[in-house]
Amino acid sequence: MTFPRIHGVVETCIYSSDLPRSARFYGGQLGLRLLESLDRLCAFAAGDHQVLLIFLQGGSVEPVQMPGGLIPPHDGSGQSHFAFAVPKEDFPAWKNHIIAMGIVIESEVNWPAGGKSLYFRDPDENLVELATPGIWEVY
Repeated sequence: MTFPRIHGVVETCIYSSDLPRSARFYGGQLGLRLLESLDRLCAFAAGDHQVLLIFLQGGSVEPVQMPGGLIPPHDGSGQSHFAFAVPKEDFPAWKNHIIAMGIVIESEVNWPAGGKSLYFRDPDENLVELATPGIWEVY
């Protein structure tokens, strides 16, 4: 069977109990560029072609009618995990930045293929990873 191609992940979403606090963390402490801010969500550029969506918990449990169509309901709770891609040469600078921002580093991993990961939590206890190439066969 031949499948149509997928070119990557466009959006990753997490849920927050305090959207302004999350926006300050991702924009102010991690330096992501805010693309859009609404009552129920914030969207940040996470690289050239990826978007991090942060939804207010409980803010999207009903369908949302947009000019171009209907967005089905969704919600989530608990600790999620995602990773931002960072260049290997920027890893030490990121580690220093995270420490300088007062963010607790939970773990650092050196992967067998040469990649490195740095793990820490956002204000909603989501596990954020900064990952260099060499952690997966495809990255």
